[in-house]
Amino acid sequence: MSIAYQGVLSRRRYVVLLVVLMSLFYFLQTTLRDARPSSWTITTPAVQTLELQTTPVDVSTPLPDTPSPPPLPGHPCLHRERANATLLMLARNSDLAGAMSSVSHVEDRFNKHCNYSWVFLNEEPFSDEFKREMSNMTNGSVSFGLVPKEHWYQPQWINEDLAKAGRDKMVEQNIIYAESVPYRNMCRFNSGYFFKHALLQQYRYYWRVEPDIEYFCDIPYDPFHFMQENDKIYGFTISFFEWQPTIPTLWANVKDFMAKYPQYVADDNAMNYLSDDGGETYNLCHFWSNFEIADMDFWRGPAYTAFFDFLESRGGFYYERWGDAPVHSIAVALFAPKTRLHFFKDIGYRHTPFQHCPQGPEWKANSCNCEQWNTLDYRDQSCIPRYQKLFQ
Repeated sequence: MSIAYQGVLSRRRYVVLLVVLMSLFYFLQTTLRDARPSSWTITTPAVQTLELQTTPVDVSTPLPDTPSPPPLPGHPCLHRERANATLLMLARNSDLAGAMSSVSHVEDRFNKHCNYSWVFLNEEPFSDEFKREMSNMTNGSVSFGLVPKEHWYQPQWINEDLAKAGRDKMVEQNIIYAESVPYRNMCRFNSGYFFKHALLQQYRYYWRVEPDIEYFCDIPYDPFHFMQENDKIYGFTISFFEWQPTIPTLWANVKDFMAKYPQYVADDNAMNYLSDDGGETYNLCHFWSNFEIADMDFWRGPAYTAFFDFLESRGGFYYERWGDAPVHSIAVALFAPKTRLHFFKDIGYRHTPFQHCPQGPEWKANSCNCEQWNTLDYRDQSCIPRYQKLFQ
């Protein structure tokens, strides 16, 4: 047999052997892949659905919280139990893409370490797709709730002729959401009803998350524990001026309330954040409530309950367009000592068109990806300087 022919046989044996080995590898890979659970089975937490209309719900027994995988090494959540708190989103089925983006931001920057539960609320039943996608994005437990109709829709006692006249006036002034009744429903719900929902009764603290927001920085600690340990009731990242035509009579009603219930006005409050003349007029400063980490015991307490009921009776959520941001801000600034408020300056956050980007060493330490010059904090429309002046 010639040397050349022997070489051909050797090459053929090598090729055959290679084909056999590749076939065996593919067979083993396929077998192992088909034998293990799908990613859905691995990552899906327990999903709790509670869709309410007006049927009473027994909330005396806390809703179950599914055990979660341990946090990643190095994060403080590894060494302690979760606070009595939840992440909260009000969303519609049409918000799915924006909701997924927001949840992804929060999970990546914080909750993948801590596995806090999520509560999603909607004035209509959530779709199966929304539930499936949200549940697959977190290792924390997930609950879905339907907002009771009486907490959402315009009350029957509102004079619709007056309400429409107010909406038409704002349309003439080119005010955003001027003619929207659903937007007013949302503002009223966020002002006085969300913390009454059955799914939230087991929790004290909440972190409000909205669709289509961004978090720029890692959060290497637990803000809920920070609130608890430092006796804080309200945390924010952005503060600026409200649009006066949306709340023309709000401050007059606030003054009426303070005159009627002076016992609720706290000593050492933050009036100087709200007013430049000792309370005679409102300077329009407020905390932007699309990000807020807060203590629902304050909203459920006597001062805020009386305050919201008073505002509700005046009809300004529909005759004007009172937002939950000024309502929340005025309440925490007046009915609690200023030391119970907190500016989360280390949390990078954006809700278009405004954003807060941390400054100094925190920007690098927390792996922020925002540009430090692009922050609202000290621009003309910002109220952060007024807030910081409270403590100087």
